[in-house]
Amino acid sequence: MANTPYPESYYAASANAAPPRPALQDDVETDVCVIGAGYTGLSSALFLLENGFRVAVLEAAKVGFGASGRNGGQIVNSYSRDIDVIERSVGPKQAQLLGQMAFEGGRIIRERVAKYNIQCDLKDGGVFAAITAKQMGHLESQKRLWERFGHTQLELLDQRRIREVVACDQYVGGMLDMSGGHIHPLNLVLGEAAAVESLGGTIYEQSPAVRIERGANPVVHTPQGKVRAKFIIVAGNAYIGNLVPELAAKSMPCGTQVIATEPLGDELAKRLLPQDYCVEDCNYLLDYYRLSADKRLIFGGGVVYGARDPANIEAIIRPKMLKAFPQLKDVKIDYAWTGNFLLTLSRLPQVGRLGDNIYYSQGCSGHGVTYTHLAGKVLAEALRGQAERFDAFADLPHYPFPGGQLLRTPFAALGAWYYGLRDKFGY
Repeated sequence: MANTPYPESYYAASANAAPPRPALQDDVETDVCVIGAGYTGLSSALFLLENGFRVAVLEAAKVGFGASGRNGGQIVNSYSRDIDVIERSVGPKQAQLLGQMAFEGGRIIRERVAKYNIQCDLKDGGVFAAITAKQMGHLESQKRLWERFGHTQLELLDQRRIREVVACDQYVGGMLDMSGGHIHPLNLVLGEAAAVESLGGTIYEQSPAVRIERGANPVVHTPQGKVRAKFIIVAGNAYIGNLVPELAAKSMPCGTQVIATEPLGDELAKRLLPQDYCVEDCNYLLDYYRLSADKRLIFGGGVVYGARDPANIEAIIRPKMLKAFPQLKDVKIDYAWTGNFLLTLSRLPQVGRLGDNIYYSQGCSGHGVTYTHLAGKVLAEALRGQAERFDAFADLPHYPFPGGQLLRTPFAALGAWYYGLRDKFGY
């Protein structure tokens, strides 16, 4: 049987030690079978185990193999489409409930890190950086919006203040969210996997779900075994393939690229990001960056629609880094990698139930670190019969991509080109 290792990345090279986990080779029976050992799956498993469920997790490769172990490592609140957009779409009552949940994911991460002593280099503070006056106006509106839903750890930064937190001349201002922050994403997911096992959950690696036998007592088949369960949670996101065809029609895997420099040393790192906050700009096709624990700059950006791996990641991302920090022109890039996230047409997550016993959450649309932790709690609540918060997500409208799977990539790329032009000319 094929053994799929982690792709080469800074995170894989600096990951905490983790035990080998066996592939499923038997028939097992449990209360809940979770498909996918990333943030959504493990968050669900943890909440379920804490509430007395028996849980088995199937992972096609290794824990955190997908987006959970490759992302930019930034704790960013709300959703890829903000609460005001949701409110216009679904009305104030549903938006109120979703708005109350928009800042919960970051709290869940911090609770998990503290409760299970997860070593993942957690740092507080995230900055949204405005390149234009119009973007600054949007941040002012966003602050008022978030404060309306009880989120108050926010500070607007004028041009002088943003220079104090990031040594980049591009920005006219910004907003600091002290409930944001950053982590080593693979070490977070490895710590959550260890927490699952400490509560009696079982994780099978190298065990892809190849078929779901639906019915009153569903069965998930892997190449060498199967899991009989009362409930199934599908949490594969961009790596689920065609396992559930009706979910694939309404989503599209997309790739994003990340580089990590050589260690910069304490002095240069302190000059670039004096408070060690993470930063993302306000463009539609945004750039994001932060320092690692060993003082590398981790810089990401760009989107490849359809999730193809670019031939030269450094050639795509290094110019973006140098535009922000020309002082790094002689710095070596030690790592470059790509990872997939799942895009929906609405850019809102898709949550729902197939039949009576198959639950799913997918389509974070690039905003997944916090949302996935919330999703795990919401899915666990639904399995316990508390469905109000689950229903608030499940009732969001979703649509297939125009032209179906054949044309969804060129249509999405055309849309991104349009918004890229808007970014370029400051609209």
